[in-house]
Amino acid sequence: MSFDHWDEIRTAYQVARLGTVSGAANALGVHHATVIRHIDALEGKLGAKLFQRHARGYTATEAGQDLLAVASSTDDQFTQLAGRIKGRGDEVTGELIVTSLESLSPLLIPVISRFQIEHSEVKVRLLSANRLLRLEYGEAHVAVRAGKLPEEPDNVVQPFFTQALQLVAHQDYVDRHGALTEANIASHRFIGSAADNPRAPFLRWLVDFVPDETIVFRTTEMREAKDAIQAGIGIGFVASWDRYEGDNLVEMLPSLEEWTAKIWLVTHVDLHRTAKVQTFLRFLKSEAKDWPLA
Repeated sequence: MSFDHWDEIRTAYQVARLGTVSGAANALGVHHATVIRHIDALEGKLGAKLFQRHARGYTATEAGQDLLAVASSTDDQFTQLAGRIKGRGDEVTGELIVTSLESLSPLLIPVISRFQIEHSEVKVRLLSANRLLRLEYGEAHVAVRAGKLPEEPDNVVQPFFTQALQLVAHQDYVDRHGALTEANIASHRFIGSAADNPRAPFLRWLVDFVPDETIVFRTTEMREAKDAIQAGIGIGFVASWDRYEGDNLVEMLPSLEEWTAKIWLVTHVDLHRTAKVQTFLRFLKSEAKDWPLA
């Protein structure tokens, strides 16, 4: 016998416990014919009669009594397990897996730190994957994603914020190469994406308007792009919130609306209402109100 036969075993347990087919059918919410079919199938697999049929109902045989003892213990264990799982669902404890853009870590990690001060029993795993993690497979509890509205089925998607990008260069680069205009783009040096077909709108702008031969440094990470900009390698994009006075960065062109990137919070419907996920989402959105996003 295997777990595949649990429906039949559970049916036999209810018949033995209640003594009638109709009582078992009501308890299980099935038709009485289903109960009889399960009993017949189980007796056929075991090669033994589990019940004596009589006018008042069903009485377990010795084999049926053995089955009743095993099924009763198993049913109790399932009940206890369900209680433990439900209890964990009401608690803010255990592991919380968050997947996010690597470039957002300066904003996100301080929030996680403060969240864990308030909820010390939560262990956080922060993943910056090159692929979209599958929430439906439990690869993450909360995803912070950029770009177009995520459309995976069974996901709950909430707008988080709009990230504005600025095209900048270090002052040392400006001193060597001068200002950037639409007319002299071909004479400058740029930092672009290492991806063959970047999805971010600001990176698409580079593909469409900047000659490929002028892109002298490529990377897949925004943090590395900023490091390259600060090293004076060329002109590139940084998030507006990630540009500080001490960086000595100069804006090279006025920001365009098409350079903005929508940031989304994504959770799977099965986990969205759990206490742990809801508590973290509320905390994150509250903390984000103080982020320097403009």
